[in-house]
Amino acid sequence: MPIRFGTDGWRAVISDTFTFENLRIVAQAVADYVKRQSDVERPEVVVGFDTRFLSDRYAIEVARVMAANGIVAHLTRADAPTPAVSYAVTDLQAVAGIMITASHNPPRYNGLKLKASFGGSALPEQAHQVEALLERNQLEARGPNLMAYDQALELDLIRRFDPAWAYYQHLATLVDMDKVSNGELRVVADAMYGSGRGAFRDLLSRTRCHLYEIRGEMNPGFGGIHPEPIAHYLQALVAAIQTHHADVGLATDGDADRIGAVDAQGTFVDPHHIFALVLRYLVEKRGWTGAVVRSVSTTRMVDRLASRYGLPLYETPVGFNHIADYMLSEDVLMGGEESGGISVKGHIPEGDGILMGMLLLEVMADAKVPLHALIEDIQREVGPTCYARRDIPLMRPVAKREMVQRLTEQAPAELAGEQVVDVSTMDGVKYLLADDAWLLIRPSGTEAVLRVYAEGRSPEEVKALLAYGEHVAG
Repeated sequence: MPIRFGTDGWRAVISDTFTFENLRIVAQAVADYVKRQSDVERPEVVVGFDTRFLSDRYAIEVARVMAANGIVAHLTRADAPTPAVSYAVTDLQAVAGIMITASHNPPRYNGLKLKASFGGSALPEQAHQVEALLERNQLEARGPNLMAYDQALELDLIRRFDPAWAYYQHLATLVDMDKVSNGELRVVADAMYGSGRGAFRDLLSRTRCHLYEIRGEMNPGFGGIHPEPIAHYLQALVAAIQTHHADVGLATDGDADRIGAVDAQGTFVDPHHIFALVLRYLVEKRGWTGAVVRSVSTTRMVDRLASRYGLPLYETPVGFNHIADYMLSEDVLMGGEESGGISVKGHIPEGDGILMGMLLLEVMADAKVPLHALIEDIQREVGPTCYARRDIPLMRPVAKREMVQRLTEQAPAELAGEQVVDVSTMDGVKYLLADDAWLLIRPSGTEAVLRVYAEGRSPEEVKALLAYGEHVAG
């Protein structure tokens, strides 16, 4: 099966398709792409990795391929968050970045994320160029160049470094650390065994906040869970909040580019609410302006806020690279996805769970009220709204075009007692209802699952929408 880049890079099952041999082949195509993009003798790239099985060894192999092609590889000394690696690309003025991670995917997966010179995910046309070079090399039976690790170190073609501190200094320009400190919040950080471990501890170490970290040790199997910060996988965080009488729990995914939270009552706070709370804060408290960008699967609460503030609102397909397009070309205040990848003005065009966790702490410190009270308040202002998602495992890939055509042609006149006023095919099929509720059905770009999303005005409406979605999707 040919290697293809999905929504955010290449992901595959370890020892099945994701092998050292295949990784070297992909790395050679990336090296060819880098050399085409640069006219300097020794172009530079940043290579990082997460905590997954063999990620550190895979990263070394990528660096060896880069070195053999005359490319300097800045290789992280230890596992690091994707946002820190991405920021290092801009900080070191590198041509590209390569992150060995499968993000939130199950432990049996690993992957490669390709970062562009601006610090965000490679644009679709850039990924297509790498794929074309990969196919060319395979047709010509051209294997990867490879240099011994020790030799590459001696020739200064592999440089080990720590991306954390430059990244932390940058975050301090986006977060009011004094305000966070004055909040004296009790925080539980849940790294979910991912490469975000230690980040909140480091950032809050010089504040008056009290930080407890769980699941921060190295565990490539992620304790038998998926490292995705959704309610289903955060029972350990709920228990830790109760144990430590904490004000909030912050959870990051396997490579820390996504955020989820839990309030002091043990209730999951999804990225929709985090997006809405931070957006309101940045506009009303900091006076920020600019466009708001959200993916097709993200809450319409942000639409209502954007309308209230007179801000442009753009909708994109799923995949932060689409949001990055706007952040690179327009004055964007904030952009994000329902999965928890969110960024703000002044930051790299990349989802960042660590930044968003810190901004949520700033929102709480400023308001001086519990997180659940903030949620109730935002619900009064731009709600009521409820959200849920169902993932349907697939035995074989879905023919997306045929699915979209079928569901569009069979669009119902009404759902859950509300009229269907529009049908969007931007990414999958999205039915929009008269009361601003919606149902979205789309195949995942990173896993063999069909995703069914719904947002409604009540839990009953969401339940009815999901039931319909699962029925027609099957």
